Amino acid sequence: MKQVTDNTLAEARKVIAVHINYPSRAAQRGRTPAQPSYFLKPSSSLSLSGSIVERPAGCELLGYEGEIALIIGKPARRVSIEDAWNHVEWVTASNDLGVYDLRSADKGSNLRSKGGDGFTPVGPVLIPADAVDPAGLRIRTWHNSEVVQDDTTEDLLFPFARLVADLSQLLTLEKGDIILTGTPAGASVAEPGDVVEVEVSGAEFATGRLITQVAKGSTPFGDFGAQPTADDVQREEAYGSREAAGLPAMLSALSPELKRKLESVCTATLSSQLRKRGLNNVSIDGLTATRPDRRVVGLARTLRYVPNREDLFRTHGGGFNAQKRAIDSVREGEILVMEARGEKGTGTVGDILALRAQVRGAAAIITDGGVRDFSAVAAMELPTYYANPHPAVLGRRHIPWDTDITIACGGATVQPGDIIVADADGILVIPPALAEEVADESIAQEREEIFITEMVEQGHSVDGLYPLNTEWRTKYQEWETARAMPGAYPAQAASTDRSTPQD
Repeated sequence: MKQVTDNTLAEARKVIAVHINYPSRAAQRGRTPAQPSYFLKPSSSLSLSGSIVERPAGCELLGYEGEIALIIGKPARRVSIEDAWNHVEWVTASNDLGVYDLRSADKGSNLRSKGGDGFTPVGPVLIPADAVDPAGLRIRTWHNSEVVQDDTTEDLLFPFARLVADLSQLLTLEKGDIILTGTPAGASVAEPGDVVEVEVSGAEFATGRLITQVAKGSTPFGDFGAQPTADDVQREEAYGSREAAGLPAMLSALSPELKRKLESVCTATLSSQLRKRGLNNVSIDGLTATRPDRRVVGLARTLRYVPNREDLFRTHGGGFNAQKRAIDSVREGEILVMEARGEKGTGTVGDILALRAQVRGAAAIITDGGVRDFSAVAAMELPTYYANPHPAVLGRRHIPWDTDITIACGGATVQPGDIIVADADGILVIPPALAEEVADESIAQEREEIFITEMVEQGHSVDGLYPLNTEWRTKYQEWETARAMPGAYPAQAASTDRSTPQD
């Protein structure tokens, strides 16, 4: 082991950073990349442990991200994954600092937001790469002495050797080049006066704490370039969540009042109203409910399984995979909808994960595949809609592939944020833009049907009554008026003779 020095920094001709690589960060961001993606940081952004970094004047969002840095020891060009780790000489800690106020000026490049002087501190100690297990490292970050990030490299989306091999396909990684390998969940914002520390450790080695102090810049940006700007979107991204940023919760497409309306009407009524608007293919078909006595209303979160292919299952099936991320991030009142292609030959959820969804406050789970541990799942308060029980694990037929995307379930297309309504009659997918209108019209329709039911009970023919013709609509309106009067019996307003059925 040796110390990071100015010479170490001077040898780096390139600094390459990975966007998302830790499952915890992917879950926090709500997106899981299928392949790694990268951005460049200038070598002038490198600094040593103990450095002071400025938050530029006029900016409020200096984000920090604890990362593991790889330092290339010998050139790598078109190397294989199997050979890639041999080209890495050192492992150390880094802090990928960036100013979210300048992201709008970058058009995705991260040059201004991530490239400031001192924005890539590394060190303080270099660990020989051949002395560590790249899948057995731990990274921790402290913000003002409080641990805010703590994760391992066991379940990375893209192992380190894959990153080196992938980058070498197009460009030569030279001796001294530095690769920042992504940050776990917990990255946030540092204020002037704060101290951020990052440490990487293995079974027998540790980098020691990489210390960065934050100072307030005093030199304003000139008017000949892009100016810093921050909005709530950037604040949420920088802090990791709206709650952490001190922002009010987003207004949901499913307000409490709309939810109450949808809970008050049957899916059969909602279906007829959707059909009037040309939507005939919005029912999730062929499933059975563990709690058919319940009417469920919630916003859709989605999870897609693809057919099992053994090589892809090795990269996507284990660890904190898409299935676990979806269940571990579902929020109160949401409904997790799974696309399993109608495959009944294996399970898609079992008792432990169903329990986790219930603890998270999920309103329901819907899958057009099988359910394992069926007796335990069926005994839960959480309603689950399923194709059939099956004892096999999902790896028999499925790979958990992606979350929060448009999927197909039970013959219906479901998008994240769609409103799901389910009862004993079935499951409907309601576009949020139509939900208020459909709910109000369904309530009105069911009031009419109460009147029609009473008239049928009194012996009237359904001809002209169902649906209401002009004469019966007039009587219905009279019934409605009387129904609203205190003490009135609704059926009195119809003033019809039971012995003479009306048309």
